[in-house]
Amino acid sequence: MSVTPLKKEGAMSQNTAEKQKALDAALSQIERAFGKGSIMKLNGDQNPIAVEAVSTGSLGLDIGLGIGGLPKGRIIEVYGPESSGKTTLALHVIAEAQKAGGTCAIVDAEHALDPVYAKKLGVNVEELLISQPDAGEQALEITDTLVRSGALDVLVVDSVAALVPRAELEGEMGDSHVGLQARLMSQALRKLTGSINRSNTIVIFINQIRMKIGVMFGSPETTTGGNALKFYSSVRLDIRRIGQIKDKDEVVGNQTRVKVVKNKMAPPFRQIEFDIMYGEGISKMGELLDLGVAAGIVEKAGAWFSYDGTRIGQGRENSKNFLRENSEVAESIEKKIRANAGLIAEDMLTGPEPQDDAPDLSTVEGSKK
Repeated sequence: MSVTPLKKEGAMSQNTAEKQKALDAALSQIERAFGKGSIMKLNGDQNPIAVEAVSTGSLGLDIGLGIGGLPKGRIIEVYGPESSGKTTLALHVIAEAQKAGGTCAIVDAEHALDPVYAKKLGVNVEELLISQPDAGEQALEITDTLVRSGALDVLVVDSVAALVPRAELEGEMGDSHVGLQARLMSQALRKLTGSINRSNTIVIFINQIRMKIGVMFGSPETTTGGNALKFYSSVRLDIRRIGQIKDKDEVVGNQTRVKVVKNKMAPPFRQIEFDIMYGEGISKMGELLDLGVAAGIVEKAGAWFSYDGTRIGQGRENSKNFLRENSEVAESIEKKIRANAGLIAEDMLTGPEPQDDAPDLSTVEGSKK
Protein backbone atom coordinates (compact mmCIF):
# COMPACT_ATOMS: atom_id res chain seq x y z
CA MET A 1 0.00 0.00 0.00
CA SER A 2 1.57 3.36 -1.06
CA VAL A 3 1.73 6.38 1.29
CA THR A 4 0.11 9.52 -0.12
CA PRO A 5 2.28 12.71 -0.45
CA LEU A 6 0.05 14.51 2.08
CA LYS A 7 0.72 11.87 4.76
CA LYS A 8 4.47 12.02 4.00
CA GLU A 9 4.50 15.82 4.44
CA GLY A 10 2.55 15.53 7.70
CA ALA A 11 4.99 12.97 9.09
CA MET A 12 7.98 15.14 8.09
CA SER A 13 6.55 18.30 9.69
CA GLN A 14 5.75 16.33 12.87
CA ASN A 15 9.34 15.00 12.90
CA THR A 16 10.73 18.55 12.43
CA ALA A 17 8.54 19.88 15.26
CA GLU A 18 9.80 17.11 17.58
CA LYS A 19 13.43 17.91 16.66
CA GLN A 20 12.87 21.62 17.31
CA LYS A 21 11.26 20.81 20.67
CA ALA A 22 14.25 18.63 21.63
CA LEU A 23 16.69 21.36 20.51
CA ASP A 24 14.85 24.04 22.54
CA ALA A 25 15.02 21.79 25.61
CA ALA A 26 18.77 21.24 25.08
CA LEU A 27 19.40 24.99 24.63
CA SER A 28 17.40 25.77 27.76
CA GLN A 29 19.39 23.18 29.75
CA ILE A 30 22.74 24.62 28.49
CA GLU A 31 21.71 28.19 29.43
CA ARG A 32 20.60 27.06 32.91
CA ALA A 33 23.90 25.24 33.46
CA PHE A 34 26.34 27.75 31.92
CA GLY A 35 24.45 31.06 31.84
CA LYS A 36 22.66 33.15 29.21
CA GLY A 37 24.67 33.68 26.04
CA SER A 38 26.66 30.43 26.39
CA ILE A 39 25.03 29.28 23.13
CA MET A 40 23.39 31.43 20.46
CA LYS A 41 22.67 31.66 16.76
CA LEU A 42 25.63 32.80 14.65
CA ASN A 43 23.75 35.70 13.05
CA GLY A 44 21.67 36.66 16.07
CA ASP A 45 21.38 40.08 17.74
CA GLN A 46 23.92 39.11 20.43
CA ASN A 47 26.50 37.86 17.91
CA PRO A 48 26.85 40.23 14.93
CA ILE A 49 28.78 38.81 11.95
CA ALA A 50 30.57 42.07 11.03
CA VAL A 51 34.02 42.19 12.67
CA GLU A 52 35.17 45.50 14.12
CA ALA A 53 38.70 46.59 13.20
CA VAL A 54 41.32 49.08 14.38
CA SER A 55 43.45 50.82 11.74
CA THR A 56 47.15 49.91 11.56
CA GLY A 57 48.15 53.49 10.71
CA SER A 58 49.02 52.32 7.19
CA LEU A 59 46.37 52.82 4.48
CA GLY A 60 47.93 50.11 2.30
CA LEU A 61 48.06 47.57 5.13
CA ASP A 62 44.43 48.33 6.10
CA ILE A 63 43.41 47.56 2.49
CA GLY A 64 45.64 44.46 2.37
CA LEU A 65 44.08 43.04 5.57
CA GLY A 66 40.68 43.12 3.85
CA ILE A 67 38.62 44.47 6.79
CA GLY A 68 40.17 47.92 7.21
CA GLY A 69 42.67 47.04 9.93
CA LEU A 70 43.35 44.48 12.67
CA PRO A 71 40.28 42.53 13.92
CA LYS A 72 39.07 43.14 17.47
CA GLY A 73 38.96 40.23 19.90
CA ARG A 74 41.73 38.36 18.09
CA ILE A 75 45.40 37.44 18.56
CA ILE A 76 47.87 39.05 16.14
CA GLU A 77 51.52 38.11 15.59
CA VAL A 78 53.99 40.60 14.10
CA TYR A 79 57.43 39.16 13.41
CA GLY A 80 60.57 40.04 11.48
CA PRO A 81 64.32 40.68 11.73
CA GLU A 82 65.85 43.27 14.06
CA SER A 83 65.07 46.96 13.32
CA SER A 84 62.44 46.07 10.73
CA GLY A 85 59.61 48.19 12.21
CA LYS A 86 57.72 45.69 14.42
CA THR A 87 57.40 47.96 17.46
CA THR A 88 56.76 50.99 15.21
CA LEU A 89 53.78 49.21 13.62
CA ALA A 90 52.41 48.19 17.05
CA LEU A 91 52.75 51.78 18.34
CA HIS A 92 50.84 53.06 15.28
CA VAL A 93 47.99 50.65 16.10
CA ILE A 94 47.99 51.96 19.71
CA ALA A 95 47.91 55.57 18.43
CA GLU A 96 44.94 54.81 16.13
CA ALA A 97 43.02 53.06 18.94
CA GLN A 98 43.66 56.01 21.29
CA LYS A 99 42.40 58.47 18.64
CA ALA A 100 39.11 56.54 18.66
CA GLY A 101 38.92 56.91 22.47
CA GLY A 102 40.31 53.48 23.36
CA THR A 103 42.52 52.43 26.28
CA CYS A 104 45.78 50.65 25.45
CA ALA A 105 48.59 48.87 27.30
CA ILE A 106 52.03 47.55 26.47
CA VAL A 107 53.80 44.70 28.29
CA ASP A 108 57.42 45.67 27.64
CA ALA A 109 59.29 42.43 28.33
CA GLU A 110 62.32 43.76 26.40
CA HIS A 111 62.53 46.83 28.71
CA ALA A 112 63.30 48.94 25.63
CA LEU A 113 60.27 51.18 25.00
CA ASP A 114 61.23 54.75 24.08
CA PRO A 115 58.41 57.10 25.23
CA VAL A 116 59.84 60.04 23.22
CA TYR A 117 59.65 58.00 19.97
CA ALA A 118 56.18 56.70 20.89
CA LYS A 119 54.99 60.30 21.37
CA LYS A 120 56.33 61.27 17.92
CA LEU A 121 54.22 58.49 16.37
CA GLY A 122 51.07 59.98 17.91
CA VAL A 123 50.81 57.80 21.04
CA ASN A 124 49.32 59.53 24.08
CA VAL A 125 52.01 58.34 26.52
CA GLU A 126 50.23 59.92 29.52
CA GLU A 127 47.27 57.55 29.00
CA LEU A 128 49.28 54.49 27.90
CA LEU A 129 49.55 51.70 30.50
CA ILE A 130 52.99 50.06 30.64
CA SER A 131 54.33 47.04 32.51
CA GLN A 132 57.95 45.87 32.53
CA PRO A 133 57.76 42.38 34.11
CA ASP A 134 60.71 40.34 35.38
CA ALA A 135 59.64 36.86 34.21
CA GLY A 136 57.57 35.40 31.38
CA GLU A 137 54.96 33.97 33.78
CA GLN A 138 54.48 37.41 35.35
CA ALA A 139 54.12 39.06 31.91
CA LEU A 140 51.46 36.59 30.76
CA GLU A 141 49.60 36.78 34.11
CA ILE A 142 49.46 40.60 33.77
CA THR A 143 48.26 40.18 30.17
CA ASP A 144 45.51 37.78 31.31
CA THR A 145 44.34 40.12 34.12
CA LEU A 146 44.23 43.16 31.81
CA VAL A 147 42.33 41.27 29.09
CA ARG A 148 39.80 39.86 31.58
CA SER A 149 39.04 43.40 32.80
CA GLY A 150 37.39 44.04 29.40
CA ALA A 151 38.54 47.68 29.53
CA LEU A 152 41.35 47.52 26.95
CA ASP A 153 41.14 47.99 23.19
CA VAL A 154 44.75 47.07 22.32
CA LEU A 155 47.40 45.22 24.32
CA VAL A 156 50.93 44.73 22.94
CA VAL A 157 53.41 42.13 24.23
CA ASP A 158 56.94 43.17 23.17
CA SER A 159 58.31 40.56 22.65
CA VAL A 160 57.68 36.79 22.86
CA ALA A 161 61.44 36.10 22.72
CA ALA A 162 61.93 38.18 25.90
CA LEU A 163 59.36 36.16 27.91
CA VAL A 164 61.94 34.28 29.98
CA PRO A 165 60.52 31.41 32.11
CA ARG A 166 61.20 31.83 35.84
CA ALA A 167 63.10 28.50 35.97
CA GLU A 168 65.56 29.88 33.42
CA LEU A 169 66.01 33.13 35.37
CA GLU A 170 66.69 31.27 38.62
CA GLY A 171 69.03 28.72 36.99
CA GLU A 172 72.70 29.06 36.12
CA MET A 173 74.09 30.46 32.88
CA GLY A 174 74.51 27.57 30.43
CA ASP A 175 71.75 25.39 31.95
CA SER A 176 69.60 23.63 29.34
CA HIS A 177 65.85 24.41 29.42
CA VAL A 178 64.49 22.66 26.33
CA GLY A 179 60.91 23.55 25.36
CA LEU A 180 60.21 25.63 28.50
CA GLN A 181 59.21 28.78 26.64
CA ALA A 182 57.10 26.79 24.15
CA ARG A 183 55.16 25.13 27.02
CA LEU A 184 54.68 28.50 28.73
CA MET A 185 53.27 30.10 25.55
CA SER A 186 51.04 27.12 24.78
CA GLN A 187 49.48 27.16 28.27
CA ALA A 188 49.05 30.95 28.26
CA LEU A 189 47.35 31.02 24.85
CA ARG A 190 44.94 28.26 25.87
CA LYS A 191 43.88 30.44 28.82
CA LEU A 192 43.91 33.75 26.95
CA THR A 193 42.11 32.98 23.69
CA GLY A 194 38.57 32.78 25.16
CA SER A 195 38.84 35.93 27.30
CA ILE A 196 40.43 37.88 24.39
CA ASN A 197 37.39 37.12 22.22
CA ARG A 198 34.88 37.98 24.96
CA SER A 199 36.61 41.25 25.89
CA ASN A 200 37.00 42.36 22.22
CA THR A 201 40.66 43.24 22.88
CA ILE A 202 43.32 43.10 20.17
CA VAL A 203 46.39 41.35 21.61
CA ILE A 204 49.51 41.88 19.48
CA PHE A 205 52.46 39.59 20.13
CA ILE A 206 55.71 40.94 18.67
CA ASN A 207 58.11 38.12 17.83
CA GLN A 208 61.69 37.67 16.66
CA ILE A 209 63.22 35.41 14.03
CA ARG A 210 65.64 32.54 14.65
CA MET A 211 67.41 30.21 12.21
CA LYS A 212 66.84 26.45 12.20
CA ILE A 213 69.98 24.34 11.96
CA GLY A 214 70.50 21.88 9.11
CA VAL A 215 67.54 22.90 6.89
CA MET A 216 68.27 21.83 3.30
CA PHE A 217 65.02 22.88 1.59
CA GLY A 218 62.66 25.78 2.26
CA SER A 219 63.21 28.70 4.58
CA PRO A 220 65.44 28.09 7.63
CA GLU A 221 63.68 30.93 9.49
CA THR A 222 61.37 30.27 12.41
CA THR A 223 59.79 32.34 15.19
CA THR A 224 60.46 31.86 18.91
CA GLY A 225 58.06 30.42 21.49
CA GLY A 226 57.00 27.21 19.72
CA ASN A 227 54.09 26.61 17.36
CA ALA A 228 51.12 27.56 19.59
CA LEU A 229 51.15 31.26 18.61
CA LYS A 230 51.06 30.34 14.90
CA PHE A 231 47.84 28.37 15.45
CA TYR A 232 46.07 30.82 17.79
CA SER A 233 46.85 33.95 15.71
CA SER A 234 44.08 35.22 13.43
CA VAL A 235 46.56 37.46 11.58
CA ARG A 236 50.33 36.98 11.15
CA LEU A 237 52.40 39.80 9.65
CA ASP A 238 55.95 39.35 8.35
CA ILE A 239 57.65 42.78 8.34
CA ARG A 240 61.05 43.45 6.73
CA ARG A 241 63.30 46.36 5.83
CA ILE A 242 64.00 46.22 2.07
CA GLY A 243 65.95 49.45 1.50
CA GLN A 244 67.01 52.87 2.75
CA ILE A 245 65.57 56.31 2.06
CA LYS A 246 68.22 58.97 1.66
CA ASP A 247 68.19 62.75 1.63
CA LYS A 248 71.43 63.40 -0.27
CA ASP A 249 73.91 61.25 1.74
CA GLU A 250 71.90 61.10 4.97
CA VAL A 251 69.66 58.08 5.66
CA VAL A 252 66.26 59.45 6.77
CA GLY A 253 64.13 56.30 6.73
CA ASN A 254 63.59 52.72 5.64
CA GLN A 255 61.58 51.15 2.84
CA THR A 256 59.50 48.43 4.50
CA ARG A 257 57.60 45.44 3.17
CA VAL A 258 54.81 43.69 5.10
CA LYS A 259 53.44 40.32 4.02
CA VAL A 260 50.14 39.02 5.43
CA VAL A 261 51.30 35.44 6.03
CA LYS A 262 48.05 34.32 7.71
CA ASN A 263 44.62 35.93 7.71
CA LYS A 264 41.44 34.30 9.04
CA MET A 265 39.33 37.34 8.12
CA ALA A 266 40.19 37.77 4.39
CA PRO A 267 42.46 36.22 1.73
CA PRO A 268 46.09 36.08 2.96
CA PHE A 269 49.44 36.51 1.10
CA ARG A 270 48.94 40.19 0.32
CA GLN A 271 52.13 42.22 0.21
CA ILE A 272 52.34 45.92 1.12
CA GLU A 273 55.25 48.34 0.88
CA PHE A 274 55.56 51.67 2.70
CA ASP A 275 58.17 54.06 4.09
CA ILE A 276 59.07 54.31 7.78
CA MET A 277 60.68 57.72 8.34
CA TYR A 278 62.92 58.24 11.37
CA GLY A 279 61.13 60.30 14.03
CA GLU A 280 57.84 60.18 12.08
CA GLY A 281 56.87 56.53 11.60
CA ILE A 282 54.85 55.26 8.64
CA SER A 283 54.81 57.91 5.90
CA LYS A 284 51.17 58.49 4.93
CA MET A 285 52.10 60.79 2.03
CA GLY A 286 54.45 58.19 0.57
CA GLU A 287 51.63 55.63 0.70
CA LEU A 288 49.20 58.00 -1.01
CA LEU A 289 51.66 58.39 -3.90
CA ASP A 290 52.40 54.65 -4.24
CA LEU A 291 48.78 53.50 -3.92
CA GLY A 292 47.62 56.39 -6.14
CA VAL A 293 49.99 55.28 -8.91
CA ALA A 294 48.93 51.62 -8.45
CA ALA A 295 45.24 52.58 -8.78
CA GLY A 296 45.84 54.94 -11.72
CA ILE A 297 44.72 57.96 -9.67
CA VAL A 298 48.16 59.60 -9.63
CA GLU A 299 50.06 59.70 -12.92
CA LYS A 300 53.80 59.10 -13.02
CA ALA A 301 55.88 60.17 -16.02
CA GLY A 302 59.60 59.76 -15.45
CA ALA A 303 60.36 61.46 -12.14
CA TRP A 304 57.23 63.67 -12.25
CA PHE A 305 54.02 62.92 -10.33
CA SER A 306 50.72 64.46 -11.51
CA TYR A 307 47.17 64.49 -10.15
CA ASP A 308 44.10 65.75 -12.04
CA GLY A 309 46.35 67.06 -14.83
CA THR A 310 48.40 69.15 -12.37
CA ARG A 311 52.02 68.35 -11.62
CA ILE A 312 52.57 67.61 -7.92
CA GLY A 313 56.36 67.53 -7.95
CA GLN A 314 59.54 66.10 -9.40
CA GLY A 315 60.79 63.12 -7.41
CA ARG A 316 59.09 61.22 -4.63
CA GLU A 317 60.29 63.35 -1.70
CA ASN A 318 59.23 66.65 -3.38
CA SER A 319 55.81 65.16 -4.16
CA LYS A 320 55.43 64.00 -0.54
CA ASN A 321 56.24 67.54 0.66
CA PHE A 322 53.60 68.95 -1.73
CA LEU A 323 50.91 66.62 -0.32
CA ARG A 324 51.98 67.49 3.24
CA GLU A 325 51.49 71.20 2.50
CA ASN A 326 48.25 70.71 0.49
CA SER A 327 46.01 68.61 2.73
CA GLU A 328 42.94 69.01 0.44
CA VAL A 329 44.76 67.28 -2.44
CA ALA A 330 45.96 64.51 -0.08
CA GLU A 331 42.40 63.96 1.23
CA SER A 332 41.01 63.83 -2.32
CA ILE A 333 43.58 61.17 -3.34
CA GLU A 334 42.86 59.17 -0.15
CA LYS A 335 39.09 59.14 -0.83
CA LYS A 336 39.64 57.85 -4.37
CA ILE A 337 42.09 55.18 -3.13
CA ARG A 338 39.55 53.94 -0.55
CA ALA A 339 36.90 53.79 -3.31
CA ASN A 340 39.26 51.59 -5.38
CA ALA A 341 40.36 49.44 -2.41
CA GLY A 342 39.14 46.17 -3.97
CA LEU A 343 41.21 46.58 -7.14
CA ILE A 344 44.31 47.62 -5.17
CA ALA A 345 43.94 44.59 -2.85
CA GLU A 346 43.92 42.23 -5.87
CA ASP A 347 47.23 43.70 -7.06
CA MET A 348 48.76 43.01 -3.61
CA LEU A 349 48.22 39.24 -3.83
CA THR A 350 51.31 37.02 -3.90
CA GLY A 351 51.75 33.28 -3.41
CA PRO A 352 52.69 31.53 -0.16
CA GLU A 353 56.38 30.97 0.46
CA PRO A 354 57.56 27.33 0.42
CA GLN A 355 57.90 25.87 3.90
CA ASP A 356 60.13 22.97 4.86
CA ASP A 357 58.59 20.04 6.71
CA ALA A 358 61.50 19.46 9.08
CA PRO A 359 60.44 20.14 12.70
CA ASP A 360 62.34 22.75 14.68
CA LEU A 361 63.54 20.65 17.64
CA SER A 362 64.55 23.72 19.65
CA THR A 363 60.92 24.88 19.93
CA VAL A 364 58.89 21.64 19.93
CA GLU A 365 56.60 21.76 22.94
CA GLY A 366 57.70 19.39 25.65
CA SER A 367 60.67 17.98 23.71
CA LYS A 368 63.41 16.43 25.85
CA LYS A 369 67.12 16.36 25.40
